[in-house]
Amino acid sequence: MITWLSFAALAGTPDRSDSLIQEADAPVALRLFADLGATGQLSHRLQFGNDGTEVRVPGDLGQDLLYPFVRLQADLDLGRAHRHTVSFLYQPLNFQSVVAPANDLTVGDLVFPAGDALQFRYSFPFYRLTWMYDLAASTEREVAFGVALQIRNVSIQYASLDGSQALASRDVGPVPLLAGRFRGPVSDRLWWAGEVTGFYAPVSVLNGSDLPIVGAVVDASGKIGLRTRGPDVYAALRFIGGGSTGTSDQPDPFAGDGFLFNWLYLGTLSLGVELR
Repeated sequence: MITWLSFAALAGTPDRSDSLIQEADAPVALRLFADLGATGQLSHRLQFGNDGTEVRVPGDLGQDLLYPFVRLQADLDLGRAHRHTVSFLYQPLNFQSVVAPANDLTVGDLVFPAGDALQFRYSFPFYRLTWMYDLAASTEREVAFGVALQIRNVSIQYASLDGSQALASRDVGPVPLLAGRFRGPVSDRLWWAGEVTGFYAPVSVLNGSDLPIVGAVVDASGKIGLRTRGPDVYAALRFIGGGSTGTSDQPDPFAGDGFLFNWLYLGTLSLGVELR
């Protein structure tokens, strides 16, 4: 099933003639990106089983906090004009909390009683490989479009602190995406950039199955950057959202009838550095 995520999200780039390879007209240029900041759940609704409790995770399961945000990426610009870009992205995301629910929680075939402490973990690090083609062919501006393949790697865990019961759901699989990236100068040293990656489709359309599952993902951001004598620096505001609704024909043990309703929306603010 399509859960997550995410959606290729690529960092905005300043002058593409600068690279770790010294010759400006070299056929390959390498760029490395790293973001560090904070992320919070704007909304997260989760339900296991048709008879399960739909929880609003931030409030019901104690995740109404800011969590660390890290994003790592490497880009290869190919060709004399560097119009082709191949990018690899690694995005770790992991949310954990301990809470005593105010009401009984039905999760699949399990019931976690009100007032009993439980640990909840929602982890979905993802990996993304992207190819994009730049229509602008300019060192100052970029208008690029392409396709991406993201590997979702989702783990959802409910566990009583006394060890009496637990539910763990895991899902790994490919997610095809469409991507766009845009960049332009603000002044001699300032630049702006935007990016969006995502897809929406019934899963049956993608894999030919009869399962009534719908999934979606979007990863969008806006950036403002400063060109320096060393690595460029930028600030980024990002939205990551998506999830799935449907019933699996191979449900996890104790997950009831296999129905899963899972939609998560994140907001992030980060500072980044680009090494050329």
